[in-house]
Amino acid sequence: MEIDPAASGAVLKRERVRDAILELIEVRRPGDAIPSERTLCAELGVSRPTLRAAVDELVAAGLLVREHGRGMFVAAEKITQELISDRNAFGVPPAGGVWTSRLLEFRTLPAGARVGRRLRMSPAAEIRYVARLRLVDGSPMAIEHLHVPAALVPDLTSEELERGDLYEHFRDRHGVQVSEAVQSIEPTVVTRAEADLLDVPELSPALLFERLTTDTGDRPVEYVHSLYRGDRYRIVSRLALGPRAARPAASEGHHPGIPPGNFASGGPVGFSTRGVVQNGP
Repeated sequence: MEIDPAASGAVLKRERVRDAILELIEVRRPGDAIPSERTLCAELGVSRPTLRAAVDELVAAGLLVREHGRGMFVAAEKITQELISDRNAFGVPPAGGVWTSRLLEFRTLPAGARVGRRLRMSPAAEIRYVARLRLVDGSPMAIEHLHVPAALVPDLTSEELERGDLYEHFRDRHGVQVSEAVQSIEPTVVTRAEADLLDVPELSPALLFERLTTDTGDRPVEYVHSLYRGDRYRIVSRLALGPRAARPAASEGHHPGIPPGNFASGGPVGFSTRGVVQNGP
């Protein structure tokens, strides 16, 4: 599959706009206004359609509210219920096929306030920012945006990001052993540029994953948010309401949002998954 440079550029620009607006949201309280579209376009140096695409995504995610004639406001806080389970109680259908990646962007830049908070590092500290298209048997499945502290992976290469399992590279080449991830999942729709990359119609349903991964010392090593095709995934949770007889462990397969492959040395995925179900007010 050839990547359309225009579609790739539009996705990356919208991503930067989205992050800038999220910064505004996180320092305000529910009900507070954010600057107008005209002001934001001028401050961020982007066109009105690019800004609106990012705002539409945040409105659909329940983080912003538009009020006709008044402007845009921070939405009320969501009610969050955590489903905490052991490795055999929360599962998703395995995704078969051969997983590969195509790099859209790979650069070093300051973490910034928002990503810095998540990675527990200074906003001025450097991170490796990676945008990549994930494919299965050559078919596009997801767009990933990864943020990794540069000090942890100073010699991270583009080849590592395109070939093999990234967490195995972390362990074998950089001495970083991932241990646990906390991940949220929300429904959304794809923009035109995202649709072009994912080979689906515009406004198709998608799943937005946000994940913070820590190592065996509880040190954040990766902050990721990914857009997965909604026509290829569903989420299944199993809730234990009482004791039951032991049963053989099932094959884990691939968890959407988490790269397929081994996490622990010489074994399958070895950390518990926390699925965060977020309902609007």
